Amino acid sequence: MPAPRFVDLLNAQIGNELSAHNQYLSVAVHYDALTMPQMAALFYGQALEERDHAMMMVQYLLDTDADVVIPGVEAPVPTFEGVVAPVELALAQEKKVTEQINQLLRVAREEGDFASEQFMQWFIKEQVEEVATMSDLLAVVNRNAHDIDDIEDYVAREQGGEGTDATAPRIAGA
Repeated sequence: MPAPRFVDLLNAQIGNELSAHNQYLSVAVHYDALTMPQMAALFYGQALEERDHAMMMVQYLLDTDADVVIPGVEAPVPTFEGVVAPVELALAQEKKVTEQINQLLRVAREEGDFASEQFMQWFIKEQVEEVATMSDLLAVVNRNAHDIDDIEDYVAREQGGEGTDATAPRIAGA
């Protein structure tokens, strides 16, 4: 069974991931309303990814006979000005999640909880990718804020097509 401190933090992180899911839905709807289908699709996909991350954590807790507590989440930021603000928020969110994931790994290591430490390794790698993706997207959106066709072309060309990661933890309910 995982260390109790780790279980408490992981349950909280499930809420953080579900909150990120809701925030990305809000961002996707914003871009959908601007008739930016590539950006909308990117963020709808990001929302699903965050939900899957939460469910990976749920599955880990189930697999290790730990209690699962699904916390409530705050409402997402509902509206945005322009095309840059949502991506700025997304990058800030990914950086915050990176700190949270690092804290989970730190606690697992401090507690000598080797299984939980190993479980968190995939999330460390994932956060490097997420921050890099949002950083690149923010650079493109800032540079092309007045030319949404260029933004849409970039997303169509550069995003997606990754396929399934065979090293990813199992998703509860999948």
